[in-house]
Amino acid sequence: MIGIGDVEAAAGAIAGHVVRTPTVSSAGLAELLGVPVTAKLELLQRTGSFKARGAVAKLLSLTEAERAAGVVAVSGGNHGIGLAVMAGALHVKATVVMPRSAPERAVEVAESAGATVHLAEDMAGAFALTETLRAEGSTLVHPFDDPVVVAAQGTVGLEFAEDAGELTDVLVSIGGGGLISGVAAALRARRPGVRIWGVETEGAEAMSAALAAGGPVPVELSSIVSTLSAPAVSELTYQHVRELVDDVLVVPDSEAVRGVLDLAQHAKLWAEPAAGCLLPAARRIIAERTGVKLGLVVCGGNATPADVMAWSQRFGG
Repeated sequence: MIGIGDVEAAAGAIAGHVVRTPTVSSAGLAELLGVPVTAKLELLQRTGSFKARGAVAKLLSLTEAERAAGVVAVSGGNHGIGLAVMAGALHVKATVVMPRSAPERAVEVAESAGATVHLAEDMAGAFALTETLRAEGSTLVHPFDDPVVVAAQGTVGLEFAEDAGELTDVLVSIGGGGLISGVAAALRARRPGVRIWGVETEGAEAMSAALAAGGPVPVELSSIVSTLSAPAVSELTYQHVRELVDDVLVVPDSEAVRGVLDLAQHAKLWAEPAAGCLLPAARRIIAERTGVKLGLVVCGGNATPADVMAWSQRFGG
């Protein structure tokens, strides 16, 4: 299990490479939801999401031989962007494997940062190709199955705990579970009374399936939210969520897209559905409890206007 000491060490290692993103009270979201809302604006992180933290922490941990051989990663979008940009900054050769469903912008940004990008038919194929490249000598920078990466993602929670006012409930999106594992480790140490909720979208329910099965299992992916679409969680992230997270909520894609529009209108935040899904989940929590003081980890903002328009038209937003 990742401890607060691991997260604090990661914070020291990555300082100067990443942004301490703002933690802000949102009057617009408070008016929309009817409770105080504090948002951790990780969409303002370098590369547009929290993924830069774990990527640079892993890169900084490499030996000289590993740096010379290069790194490889599989990604639904944001991890690939984060690794490509941070590897370019540190002069490490990077290869990123993405499914064809990954956002076009993610491919463009990764390539422009100097990474080699391979596209697979789906996420399962992307993971398989990544294993092949790893066997050829590249070091894998896994998006969530790595204690170094999880501890670095936990610095989001460490900063949130230090910078936010009173919170009763914190919501964090789940793809493979690296972010929520690290954030939960930090919050349990620094804010032990806070309830921690994971949020998935329908058709990207790898953590919910793992909790139901008693361990990681493969899932069929159908959600539009490619950045949450892990084909399975890892034993590492499953154990952290099982031990540290109160529950995992699942919301439809349509509500996640509505959340994107609400974040833009009421919070002036240009977010992606992986963050938009937090709002419908928040409404469920608020409906069942009194005295809620909400914390939202707004994990990323790598969506184009064309993406948002297409999603809105598809779901009648």
